[in-house]
Amino acid sequence: MSSKSKTLNRPTGRRPDRPFDPSLLDRARAIASRYQIVVHFEDGEWYGRGLELPMAMNDGETPDACIANTRAILTTAVAVMLEDGQTPPRPAASAEPVRSQQVNVRLTDDEKAMMESASQRKGFRGISDFVRAAALTEACR
Repeated sequence: MSSKSKTLNRPTGRRPDRPFDPSLLDRARAIASRYQIVVHFEDGEWYGRGLELPMAMNDGETPDACIANTRAILTTAVAVMLEDGQTPPRPAASAEPVRSQQVNVRLTDDEKAMMESASQRKGFRGISDFVRAAALTEACR
């Protein structure tokens, strides 16, 4: 993990880099391997974050290193959740219908173009994923 890496804020005082039970870590790795990672390049560094867990972030000198580092922090986040008896979020690409509610937002043509551009720059598939991730990130603060 690089010096710029983000870690989980743990009010319990447990370190997220501590050893986990191997079977729990295997479960966490299997779940986290299905999560989507959003990657962007800025100031000579690659940055990644989980789509399902937007506060799980990491970086790397190459896209592959960034993805591997971000996948590792996603695995740690899921392991902590499992250890605490929480249910990790389902993968966004899950075949099971998860999102059944719709929210409509009216935009001007310029606003829509700006949001499409921003979502593409940040590596999102579209405005919906971009808005959802931004809103969930804000809600988690």
